[in-house]
Parts: sequence; structure tokens; C-alpha cells
Amino acid sequence: MSEPDVDLEFGYSLSFPLPFRVFALTSLGILAWATNLHGLDNFGVDAVSALDLRIGDHYSPSQRYWPDSPRKTDVTVLYKNVYRIFVTYTVWCLMSWTMFRSLSQGDPALVDVFGYIPAVFALVTVLILLLPFNVLFKSERDKFLHAIRRCISSPPGSPIYFADVVFADVFTSLAKVLGDVFISLRMLLPGNSLLEPPADHGWTRWIMPTIMSIPYLVRFRQCVIEWLSADNTSRRPLANAVKYATAFPVMYLSAAQRLVVSDLINEKGKQAADEAWHGEHPLFRLWLLFAAINSLYSFWWDVTNDWGLELLKPGSKASGRPLPPRRLVLPHLHSGTALLGSHRPVEEVEERATYPFGLRPTLLYPLPVYPLLVFLNLVLRLTWSIKLSSHLHSKSEGSVAIFLIEVAEIFRRWMWVFVRVEWEVIKKARESRNTGRTSLSDTDEPDFEMITTPTMEHNIHP
Repeated sequence: MSEPDVDLEFGYSLSFPLPFRVFALTSLGILAWATNLHGLDNFGVDAVSALDLRIGDHYSPSQRYWPDSPRKTDVTVLYKNVYRIFVTYTVWCLMSWTMFRSLSQGDPALVDVFGYIPAVFALVTVLILLLPFNVLFKSERDKFLHAIRRCISSPPGSPIYFADVVFADVFTSLAKVLGDVFISLRMLLPGNSLLEPPADHGWTRWIMPTIMSIPYLVRFRQCVIEWLSADNTSRRPLANAVKYATAFPVMYLSAAQRLVVSDLINEKGKQAADEAWHGEHPLFRLWLLFAAINSLYSFWWDVTNDWGLELLKPGSKASGRPLPPRRLVLPHLHSGTALLGSHRPVEEVEERATYPFGLRPTLLYPLPVYPLLVFLNLVLRLTWSIKLSSHLHSKSEGSVAIFLIEVAEIFRRWMWVFVRVEWEVIKKARESRNTGRTSLSDTDEPDFEMITTPTMEHNIHP
């Protein structure tokens, strides 16, 4: 093969092999979480209380959420620490990539010679994550590992915390990254190359979808535990479990598409391998069916249940009809902070008497944000099944497009977190109002008048 042909086929993998793409996507995920926490704090949404994040033990529940209070400082420290992790990890990855590029010099013959560089850097990263010494963000590392253990191995009778739900949902958006880790490990084995993914034969074709299905299996398990809980009286967890279950056929039928290609090659010749559409084969049509079901069901669930919008809700009254205004008090939880606060200890928000079609009475963000997020979520959900379909990115020439799809999915999840946490805050406030718990929890302090801030009036009132 001539050098121009090599550059044309493997140019992207020469400069940015798959292991470094995994590093980059992981770094982007850390940055997304840091900006989620930062953005929620700027909007006055107390993600620490909503997610029940543990920061420190020095804060007293009787303290209020003033801008210069220790609690406010702790929230700031939380996302600043995540920013520091992002910067440290990104610099570490750039060092490995720079070393690899300077030694390989874009020469295909040297790429695999120095393929040990990303392997060594990845191994050191894992060892640092597991390091028992109080260095390099030990508190954050311990919380991360504890969250993984709690999601995977929590007893069936244990409660499912909202933080674990968000954590596991974030990892469903990184399912393809987990699959890329497996492919990267195989690329580094003797006889394989960083320039192209190794071929799958026999039972090995099922390993990739199995690894990618782990985050969905975790969320499926959480939903089943919620459904079987003695306190549960709703079918919502079961319907949510069905949503995650629809992802499994997409992944495994995608792996089965190699059987489709083999059958068509036997019937039509080798030219069938270059065709993207195999509509005449039943397995291909079945994969398309489940891909459509998964994408559309997930989009409906995002809008209706995760975000609480009324756009796709059956029998919705969200048509601008007047509703009796009700006072929505955003209360303190056990952490002692308001779930929503801008410059006051506790905020009161009035639900809209009228509100735009498809939204909801209480909106904590600027109005134009919601239709934009719904549209972007629809577009990116329709690419979701591409990301879960390993047969669509088994060739090196498609790696750029697949990498961009993975970046887009992280961006979609980043948007999703803002509205998901917002809706959780509103639901908890409504539950507290309905049960009459509008005062500070675990305190004997008297009630006081609730007020709205100018920022909230701008966002809430039409």
C-alpha cells in the first residue's frame, strides 16, 4: 500500500488513535459535570441538596443559604474541585498524546511501536484512581468509586437515591466510550494495530454490546428495585425499566448485522459488503424497528417524565388556559439549604396562571431555553441508536463521524442534567407543599415570609 493510500485510510488514526479519543471524551465528561454544578449554582438551583451530595461535616443544618455563608463556599469548592480534576486530567492526557505524536511522527510503521504509551498512561490513571493515599483529590476519587459500588451492588431493598439515578444515566451516555475502552485494549494486544479495530469472529462479536449494555443494565436494575419497593404505588418505574430494556435489542441486533452482511455476500457477491442499506434482510429491518422504538420512547420519556414538560403528555392542559395561581415554596431539606436560592435563604415562586403550550407552570430557567432543548434533544436522540450500533463504526473511515456523535451525546446529556435537576427540585417542593412541610426541616426556627428575587420574577412571570 502506498503512503498516500495509508494516509487516506488511516490519517485520522495516525494523529488521534482510539485510546486518545477515549481520554478526550472522558475529559469532556468531567468538564460537563463541572459546568453542570457551576451552572446550577449560578441559576440558584441547589444541586447539592437535590442530589444529596456530601461535601463536609462542618456545616450546621441551621445555617441558611446566604451568598457568603460557609454553605455557599462549599458549593463553590465542589465544582472548583471538579474543574481542577478536569485541568489535571487534561494536562496528563495532553502529555501522553504529545509524547506519542513526537515519537511516532505520523509514520504508520511507528504508530504500533509506540502504542505502549497510551497503555502506560491509562494504567497509571487507573492506579491513581485506586490510590489509597490522601493525594490527588482523594475525597473526590473515593466518592466516585463509592457511587459506582452503590449503583452496581446496592441491596435490592435499599432506596434508590436521585444522585445514583443521575450518575447511572450519565454513564448510559458514555456506553460507547466503555466499548471503545474494550476495543482499545484489543488494539494493544500483539498482532493488532492502533490503525484499525480488530475483526470480530464468532462469539467475540457479542462482547462489545455486552460491555456497552452495562450502564443500561444498572439503570434497569434501579428501576426494578424502585418498582418492587414496598413504598411504591406507581407503574412509572416499570415503564422506565422498559425504556432501558429497549436499548438491549438495538445493541445486540447491531452486532448481528455482521451475519446479515455474510448472508448477503453469499447471495449477491462481495459488493454487498460496501452497501449501507440491507432492507431486504429481516434482521436489518428488526434492528431498524428497535432503533426507532428506543429513540422515540427515550425522547418522550425525557420530555414528559424527566423534565416534567406537558408537550407530549396525554390529556395535557398546557394550552395557555388560566389555572388558579398557587404558591410554590422551595423548602430546605436535611442539608438545611433552600433547594432554590439566588440571594435569599429560601425562595418562593408562584406557579404561572398561564404558561406556553407544552411547558409547565413553574420554570426556573429563561423561557426560550425549553423549546431549544426539546428540539436539540429530539435531533440528538435520533442519533442515539447510531452510537449504540457497533456495526456502523467498525471501520476506521467512520471514526471521525462516530467521535463527533459521541461528543454530541455528552452535550445532550449535559443539557439534560440542567432540566432534570430543575424538575426534581420542583417536584420536591410540590410534595413538601402538599404535605404542609414548608418550614425548615429538623429545626425549631419559626416560619418567615417567603419572597421572590428579581431574577426569579423575570424567569417565572410571563
